[in-house]
Amino acid sequence: MKHLQSGSPNSGGLFDIDRKREDIQELEARIATPDFWENNEAAQQLLRQRTVMEKAVGMWDRLNRQMDDIRVLIELGGEAEDEAVLAEVRGLNGALEAEVEGAEFQRMLSGPHDASNCYFSINAGAGGTEAQDWAEMLLRMYLRYCERKGWKTEITDYQPGDEAGVKSVTFTVMGEYAYGYLRAEAGIHRLVRISPFDSNARRHTSFASVFAFPEIEDDIEVKIVESDLRIDTYRSSGSGGQHVNTTDSAIRITHIPTGIVVACQSERSQHMNKASALKVLRAKLYEKELQEREAQAAEFSADKKEIGWGSQIRSYVLHPYKMVKDLRTGVESGNPDAVLDGALEEFIVAFLMGVRRNVTDD
Repeated sequence: MKHLQSGSPNSGGLFDIDRKREDIQELEARIATPDFWENNEAAQQLLRQRTVMEKAVGMWDRLNRQMDDIRVLIELGGEAEDEAVLAEVRGLNGALEAEVEGAEFQRMLSGPHDASNCYFSINAGAGGTEAQDWAEMLLRMYLRYCERKGWKTEITDYQPGDEAGVKSVTFTVMGEYAYGYLRAEAGIHRLVRISPFDSNARRHTSFASVFAFPEIEDDIEVKIVESDLRIDTYRSSGSGGQHVNTTDSAIRITHIPTGIVVACQSERSQHMNKASALKVLRAKLYEKELQEREAQAAEFSADKKEIGWGSQIRSYVLHPYKMVKDLRTGVESGNPDAVLDGALEEFIVAFLMGVRRNVTDD
């Protein structure tokens, strides 16, 4: 039978139950104050934090009740030498172990921004129409995955391909642990297939890059100087109502010191598009700072790990055989159609659980 530990108050993670109970009490006190709803956005964020912690505490209490029930059945079955009761115990214990394993996975989502909403970007690599079509296939895959998770999505910037597909697209994902899950997908994705755009039906290899950024709350300071920004307005180049509003209010912001460019064309006013674009910029600047700190720390580490942002992480092969293989974990699927329809959980869970196998790219 699994042994559960709540952890010390300073241990962190999902099982830090004593600290979570204290935090819930503190949040309840803040929610009860008369001025709580004066800042609606901040209030909603606190309510989301409370919901996440209440779920963790509730899960912990439920697992402990199940464990107590199993102990009682073990005592009853042992005293009466009742095989039927002991068989029930084995079944309940198996179910409990499965739930504990699920809880242990959730503990992997204990980073400072794992519970946050996520900004998700897909960019076509070199290769023109082939790569742009592949980028749009990835867009559909991730939108389907988000739908399966019950997350809401909103496309904020959509740059269509020259003939088909998409050059680049950014969308917001709103839901519990959206960033915690989707950060596992950051990297280069490769597609091998018979090209539908090649009249000679030759095999082509296409690449697209994926990036994930957490939504940064206002209480995290990311300094943006107005003089460092170049702000351009333009007419939406999206495909009308299918993806974005076709208006003259689209905004593109270039952060001159870093060269980071963000855009938003989903809102109906320049003011709203600028506000949305600035939120994405803040998230990208924060993520850039984190990467720089991690890179500096790695210089002093004997076990220096490869930074996965610019390296190929997964291959999707549709010809001459069908296979999706994650090059970081070794997880494979012989059903790429299902994967491209959003069946990504196996790949994401394996990466977050730290699965590492020696694999080669076929």
